[in-house]
Amino acid sequence: MALHGRTAVVTGAGRGLGRAEALELARLGANVIVNDYGQPGRDGSGTASAAPAEAVAAEIRAAGGQATAHLGDVADFETARGLVELAVDTYGALDILVNNAGILRDRMVFSMTEGEWDSVLRVHLKGHFNTTRFAAAHWRERSKATGAPVYGRIVNTSSEAFLAGSAGQPNYAAAKGGIVGLTTSTAAALGKYGVTANAICPRARTRMTEDVFGAFAVPGEGELDALAPEHVSPLVGYLAGPAAARVNGQVFVVHGGMVALVDRPRVAAQFDTAKDVFTYEELDAALTPYFEGRAPHENFAATEILALKKS
Repeated sequence: MALHGRTAVVTGAGRGLGRAEALELARLGANVIVNDYGQPGRDGSGTASAAPAEAVAAEIRAAGGQATAHLGDVADFETARGLVELAVDTYGALDILVNNAGILRDRMVFSMTEGEWDSVLRVHLKGHFNTTRFAAAHWRERSKATGAPVYGRIVNTSSEAFLAGSAGQPNYAAAKGGIVGLTTSTAAALGKYGVTANAICPRARTRMTEDVFGAFAVPGEGELDALAPEHVSPLVGYLAGPAAARVNGQVFVVHGGMVALVDRPRVAAQFDTAKDVFTYEELDAALTPYFEGRAPHENFAATEILALKKS
């Protein structure tokens, strides 16, 4: 039990990926704070309910593990503070933070309202920041008190939408790109304290992805479902564990039977001028031929992700 004695917080853990991740961390021995706001709509609509988080916590306890349910909106700064404090007060410390909570409000960019933009950025990006901020402060204080590194793991949930664009999700794609930036910045800041921060881009059939993966047939009984959330959770368990101590600031694509490490952006081509500054005419002569023959809607990232999906 690689996580025996450790304490984990999993946000958005009442259903789907979060639930599978909470169960996996508990299976590995961790005490789990199961956070969920419990709203029935994937767009964040409906009345908040403690039932989803309570059900997952009960499932963990029935299997012999330790779990506590937490009802709360992690996009609220003080709620995030209270979530970290609950872990420390209940189990003595916080060791693992898995940020998974999110909502969808899809719309083309020319039709999106300010509220649809703000709400998705608030839950995904601000929600990830809020919990990270208080977990990071907890680990820094522990490290300074002992004069030694501590055990800390952050696993954030991004998406391939930040790479490929996702035409009908400008708010979601922007939030998921921001989460990658938050992850790499956090990894750089907290590494000296013994804390790692990594991001996953999962492919899984949940209520959040029913529009994306709904066309994929659900396998019959006894057949492998490559889009089951349970195929994502083992990577989360690994990144939360001691074996991943040197894995920091990385982004992974993960689904049934595949884990892909995403490389940092690299320079595809470089254009230089013999002068101090390019002129318009020189840029036209250098750049226009490079993009000749490409339709405006084509981009390398989208093609690459499509190839990954087909494989």
